[in-house]
Amino acid sequence: MVIKISRRSLLLGATATPLLAQTRPTPLQTLGPFFPADRSWDGDADLSQVKGKPGRAKGDLLYVTGRVLDLSGEPIRGAKLEIWQANGAGKYRHGADENPAPLDPNFEGYAEVTTDAEGRYRFKTVKPAAYPVGNGTTRPPHIHFDVAGASSRLVTQMYFPGEALNETDNILQRVRRKQALIAKITGPEKEMEAESRMALWDIVLNQRG
Repeated sequence: MVIKISRRSLLLGATATPLLAQTRPTPLQTLGPFFPADRSWDGDADLSQVKGKPGRAKGDLLYVTGRVLDLSGEPIRGAKLEIWQANGAGKYRHGADENPAPLDPNFEGYAEVTTDAEGRYRFKTVKPAAYPVGNGTTRPPHIHFDVAGASSRLVTQMYFPGEALNETDNILQRVRRKQALIAKITGPEKEMEAESRMALWDIVLNQRG
């Protein structure tokens, strides 16, 4: 599946984070605890469906898009992004995840995408649910990213605005520039499903062109 990136998405993505944030690296976040042991996937940028299966993953449809930039605010072409997340019930496709929430056979859980000549990336998924991590703690919805440019790598997480759990999450709260990790949510473009949403989020790597 080829997911096209419109000019509107590019313009919105360019303002998904404040201009000042585009001159500073996106904050680091933890890799785990559920980095995919099995990183097999069907080779496309759609986590909401698995090739060969007729169903769609349960949850709210979401298109995530933005740009990968260097410290000068210039786009990074050919950056590789690995993406993984919990499904719409808060369950990871990982053997160590003890959350009793069900796995979703129609949810991919992992994907790889590469930025285009303008540094843009895009993938389709469902919004991940919050999930318990023990000691009465619940993590807010988030998506994991491992981003590799020509001379820099960033492991981080993207969060959603308006989530009450953002305010109590130890991993997010230890970051000074929290807003740099929170996406902007908009309505769908005309070619998208009417019930879907877009998450706009730029990523800044610690490198110069």
